Amino acid sequence: MTDRPKRPQQVYTLVVEVGRKPGDGLPEGATGAGLICYASGVDEAEAVRETVAVLKQAGLAPLDVTGHGDADEMRAQGFEIGAEEEALMARALSENAVIVARMDPFFDAEPDRPAE
Repeated sequence: MTDRPKRPQQVYTLVVEVGRKPGDGLPEGATGAGLICYASGVDEAEAVRETVAVLKQAGLAPLDVTGHGDADEMRAQGFEIGAEEEALMARALSENAVIVARMDPFFDAEPDRPAE
């Protein structure tokens, strides 16, 4: 049996939309949330699978995941990556982890107020 060479881990930036679920920890009145996650994987598909699994285990209800590629792909698309993001990406890689870097709850607009 031949050992296949290990593919190197990369860190991928993912934007995840989550819905509501009892006990999810989102603020009262929120309809869901948007998360920015940094996840390690040998490819983006693995990073997405791991992220969804971790979020489900944490009691969240992932609805949609959009991949933005690894750091090199993001820079090629014109994204600027700051020192804080670089540090979180390095941590995700070194710990083979999913890091939730940001969580923004969604709220419905009030009936008498237009959405912003």
